[in-house]
Amino acid sequence: MKVPELPKLSSNELRFVRRQAIHLSKTKLIKATSLVSENPLPLLIKPSVEEVNLVAWTASNQELIATNLLKHGGILFRNFQVTDVAEFEKIIQTVSGDLLEYRDRSSPRSLIQGNIYTSTDYPANQTIFLHSENSYAATWPLKIFFYCVTPAQQGGETPIADTRKLYQRIDSKIRDRFIEKGVMYVRNFGDGFGLPWQTVFQTTNPAEVETFCRHNGIEFEWKEGDRLRTRQIRQAVATHPQTGEQVWFNHAVFFHVSTLEQNIRKSLLAEFQEEDLPHNTYYGDGSPIEKTVLDEIRAVYQQETIIFPWQAGDILMLDNMLAAHGRMPFVGQRKVVVGMAEQLSSKDI
Repeated sequence: MKVPELPKLSSNELRFVRRQAIHLSKTKLIKATSLVSENPLPLLIKPSVEEVNLVAWTASNQELIATNLLKHGGILFRNFQVTDVAEFEKIIQTVSGDLLEYRDRSSPRSLIQGNIYTSTDYPANQTIFLHSENSYAATWPLKIFFYCVTPAQQGGETPIADTRKLYQRIDSKIRDRFIEKGVMYVRNFGDGFGLPWQTVFQTTNPAEVETFCRHNGIEFEWKEGDRLRTRQIRQAVATHPQTGEQVWFNHAVFFHVSTLEQNIRKSLLAEFQEEDLPHNTYYGDGSPIEKTVLDEIRAVYQQETIIFPWQAGDILMLDNMLAAHGRMPFVGQRKVVVGMAEQLSSKDI
């Protein structure tokens, strides 16, 4: 994988780095501890002195960040006085290079600036099940970053879970079945529910959609009324390209109709045949995934879920293959934005 070039630091940032070397050579600039007792995910990094510039610090501590991210799966940077989205974007560029555009979408997001998006635009009363970003797709980001601009008045946490532990905890017979068969994702666009294909593929040209599908191993079928159905078969388990560890890496439960909240599920099933649902999942051979299997996997996610309250200015950096994330319902205004970097594909694992 190409190592991203680090962005050039401003004269102010360079002066800050030199100042630390001169005046704080005997003082640790940060303190690293576990956020959650007896759980390594996430590692909490906080400044131990005032005015530590996170852009400058990350530029000078690339190896420390990379090593701890692989060990813990996620790092929470707190109390660094990050004040705006532009600084958040620069931190991502410092750590991981250019940000990725959100393509082959599955959730509604609003563009903030550059390639920084809202974390999701689902209604506040809905829970978003844990998942690794774009694990249903042919390509995905290896790194995903969240920045809490405004925490919710109540709730709105971003729960996370270690995908290595998910893999280890899921019954080996279930794992082996998924490893053998993979996961089939069936999606329908243009029926008034879910995202339209124009948003998912970021184009209004059907020919461009077809080209994208062919290049990414997606079967497509145009239906009457400018509607589209796609099918794609992906991995259920992946090998992390740097650690060599096996991880549970799929949207099998996330996209399955049974995971939807009860009132939404009933409304959809009352209106659509199963094959016409906005999205659903099957084993890779097209056979249904048993209810008992889905229930057991959901229980494993619940057992491994870590929840912590956001604080304004928090930045959560996740290895997208080592940690899954979701969203809890909330009350009040909430603004959490996201950026993604370091594209990988199935050829890289």
